[in-house]
Amino acid sequence: MDARLNYFASPTAGKILKHFMSAGKVLKESPLPAATQELVALRVSQINSCAVCVDMHTKEAAAAGETPVRLNLVAAWREATVFTEAERAALELAEQGTRIADAAGGVTDEVWTSAAKHYDEEQLTALVVLISFMNTANRLNVITQQPAGSYEVGQFH
Repeated sequence: MDARLNYFASPTAGKILKHFMSAGKVLKESPLPAATQELVALRVSQINSCAVCVDMHTKEAAAAGETPVRLNLVAAWREATVFTEAERAALELAEQGTRIADAAGGVTDEVWTSAAKHYDEEQLTALVVLISFMNTANRLNVITQQPAGSYEVGQFH
């Protein structure tokens, strides 16, 4: 499959993506735990059927030491016993933040309170921005049918 657009060949996309990727770097350096970042990025990408991002975040998480069991269970995290309460709160916030149109009310107070119980304000800020960032990245890739499978760890760092 070929992508509909080659973002790397477009001067406009190049300018925009330079800033977009800089935001991603700031998120990586945030106080939100790295494992949580990868789990959330993976779950948002699964929901949005973004194969490129699922490929990337599965490989990045594995390279960072995440276990295959946890990676395989992200899609069914509610029934899995391998995630901490904090990770579960982040995954729920990610799901409701991603499914805004489906949820008819956005993120519930209960889900927000649960996340706030586990993360301080800086971490919550990073979590909310990460969820929004991933939704944007997913849409850029899904709309243009970017092919998946060839990502190499660290490719965009």
